[in-house]
Amino acid sequence: MPNVTMPKLSDTMTEGTITRWRKKKGDTVEMGDILAEVETDKATMEMEAFDDGVLHEIYVPDGGKAKVGDPVALVLAEGETPESAGQTPAAKSDLTTSGSKEAAPAAAPAAKAAPAADDSDSRVKASPLARKIAKEKGISLGSVKGSGPGGRIVVKDLEGGSTAPAAAAAPAPAAAPAIQATAPGASDTKVPLSGMRRTIAERLVASKQQNPHFYLSVEVDAGPLMKLRTDLNKANEAAGQPKLTVNDFVLLAISRSAAAHPYVNASWGGDSIIQYASVNISVAVAVDDGLVTPVIRNAAKLSLKEISASVKDLATRARTKKLKPEEYQGGTITVSNLGAYGVEQFYAIVNPPQAAIVAVGAIVKKPVVNAKDEIVVGQRMVVSLSGDHRVVDGAVGAEFLSTLRKLIENPALMLF
Repeated sequence: MPNVTMPKLSDTMTEGTITRWRKKKGDTVEMGDILAEVETDKATMEMEAFDDGVLHEIYVPDGGKAKVGDPVALVLAEGETPESAGQTPAAKSDLTTSGSKEAAPAAAPAAKAAPAADDSDSRVKASPLARKIAKEKGISLGSVKGSGPGGRIVVKDLEGGSTAPAAAAAPAPAAAPAIQATAPGASDTKVPLSGMRRTIAERLVASKQQNPHFYLSVEVDAGPLMKLRTDLNKANEAAGQPKLTVNDFVLLAISRSAAAHPYVNASWGGDSIIQYASVNISVAVAVDDGLVTPVIRNAAKLSLKEISASVKDLATRARTKKLKPEEYQGGTITVSNLGAYGVEQFYAIVNPPQAAIVAVGAIVKKPVVNAKDEIVVGQRMVVSLSGDHRVVDGAVGAEFLSTLRKLIENPALMLF
């Protein structure tokens, strides 16, 4: 029976961290049993057993890391031994654990003793008293012009205008230092980077550096949407159906708008622009150690009820780390909604390789002027688009937001 190896749980995964073993050494396991939880660059996933047997050896402990394909454990059938299975226990030195210490660097060669300060001065002709005074004052005799016989330096040469300290060699221009974080104090906490946090940092830095971002915003009248939501939720409650959220309507509107504007539902392909046939919405979901973006597939073809059920299911499993790799891959446009936190407006960073991300703010009551030029209390919401200007032009982004506003302000149009 083969070693259990670190599985490739995402398209960009190169190594994984065993966050927790669910089984311990000596446990009987069956095909499909969860052996361990593995943190990838995108999420924490469950690692399943593919054979029946006994967990004979664990090579990588909790917190340990292993590259994709490296052995992490050994499961043996009843009566089987590592030798009969043709397996050699993995060399633990080849596997990285969170508690392992890096090999100490080779001791640096002993530095040569610094030459005495007056080694070079000893070759200069000077009187004993002049030499003593020069040493006390830190004056290099090599920089002093002697007035004694044969150019010998005497005391008056050190006290007169001919005395000058040796000019220090001009240092080479130093490279601009990297910006360093403030050194942590005694009460500060240094939090190690998880694989997810490291990947988020790398991808977002790359996005800002490589993708020419631009930003557009539009304020929409959310009153009609809120009224329709109230009416539908009354009917749902009477029928024992789940309630609809504001985000359900927004996702529905974005799916229809993205389908109508293919340049927004696209990505940069280097020598071409890829316009996607399906609208697959990546929904930003906050989790304990970062952010995951599960994907609602073929969202433009789904009903309001189907989108609502899909996003609830994906968000729940994202927070409990039950997503499958294919459920957070293949998005074509991303939506980030911080309205529940009271954030009225913000701009998000494009999620590469996608060309656009929509940022949704809170619905706020404020005075507005209606069609009759009357000042009334309105329910307003700001929706913002961050776009990759290589793919999305300003006018295209504006047309997308115009369609989105029309659908949010006339939500019944989305239901038919």
